[in-house]
Amino acid sequence: MERETGTMTRIAKPTIDVAAVRRDFPILAREVHGKPLVYLDNAATSQKPRAVIDAVSGYYESANANVHRGVHTLSVLATEMYEGAREKTRALVNAAETAEIVFTRGTTEAINLVASSFGQARVRPGDEVVISAMEHHSNIVPWQLLCQRAGAKLRVVPMEKSGDLRLDEYRKLLNERTRIVAVAHVCNSLGTVNPIAEMIAIAHERDIPVLVDGAQAVPHFRADVRALGADFYAFSGHKMFGPTGAGVLYARRALLETLPPYQGGGDMIASVTFEKTTYNVLPHRFEAGTPDIAAAIGLGAAIDYMDALGSDAIEAYEGELVAYAVDALSSIPGVTLVGTPKHRVGVVSFTIEGVHPHDAGMILDHEGIAIRAGHHCTQPVMDFYGVPATNRASFAFYNTRDEVDRLVGAIAKVREVFKS
Repeated sequence: MERETGTMTRIAKPTIDVAAVRRDFPILAREVHGKPLVYLDNAATSQKPRAVIDAVSGYYESANANVHRGVHTLSVLATEMYEGAREKTRALVNAAETAEIVFTRGTTEAINLVASSFGQARVRPGDEVVISAMEHHSNIVPWQLLCQRAGAKLRVVPMEKSGDLRLDEYRKLLNERTRIVAVAHVCNSLGTVNPIAEMIAIAHERDIPVLVDGAQAVPHFRADVRALGADFYAFSGHKMFGPTGAGVLYARRALLETLPPYQGGGDMIASVTFEKTTYNVLPHRFEAGTPDIAAAIGLGAAIDYMDALGSDAIEAYEGELVAYAVDALSSIPGVTLVGTPKHRVGVVSFTIEGVHPHDAGMILDHEGIAIRAGHHCTQPVMDFYGVPATNRASFAFYNTRDEVDRLVGAIAKVREVFKS
């Protein structure tokens, strides 16, 4: 959108009508303990707009049937809606074709799919898998299990106290034994945005494929898998305003075609005899059994909703909001931010002097404020910073500066309680 100003043409900054957006999310109107809800736990799961809720209920009310191979009207309609969601997902991440979009139950299953199938096909005794020091447990444990089964070794890219990865050490870790790199696009406990395109390029210099955990990235900015050069990219619907039970694995066709099936059962087969089974075409080869059809349809509706807002507008608005939160929380006596990454989205983690995060979280809840208190499924990160847990405030485009101010005021009450 352009705006004329005198003789200069300036690009108008993309904006979001937050008041109108909030009206689209029914749960944001509720109260908790008699106070208006302030929902700052978006990194755990996001809230759902009416359009997503209606899409899910609409499927059950008017098109409930199993997908694929059915010839009756409801099955055909359900299949069109389900595969339509796959095309929306393809466009969201700019995959080359829908065959590269595998529906899963979430990021965790998508990573496990790659660890299992890729591991079976490519990882042998003495090989190495590289992850980073800031990974979610879902991007650690599957690779540990693979290494245990295969006799391979897990290598870890270290990070700075700022919460930024050591790219010099990353480059040194890669060698002729490295079979795959698995790294988060955005750290769920620190908000660090990793330089994924650069990391992929470094790995590709040695022909090493890269899996990216995009669960915390896709809700906040456009993730173009082809521009990044990603070989695998995993994310979850419930963190991007869609239903639980909907997840996505993007995988380059050339790689996906080389991998054995992850699970066996219906829909992943072309034909079955007692002597031999032949497998279905991509991506169905990796989607055994009846999928969560309603969740996929809801994911499609969530993508439509985000597209209507615009990724540039989302990124710009949230960037300002998170910067405001960082400044506000940093100014509170006794509050220490955990991690100061160069590029941050979505998340601000902090501790309060003399107050366990669980105690702080309970008091904040009585003020109507929902944050996450704990290790956030990143226990190695907590160990690195020498803390058992942190408070984590995580943001979406429906949050406001007023809500940040309420959080700041409530933290002051937490400190008063523990002083007394």
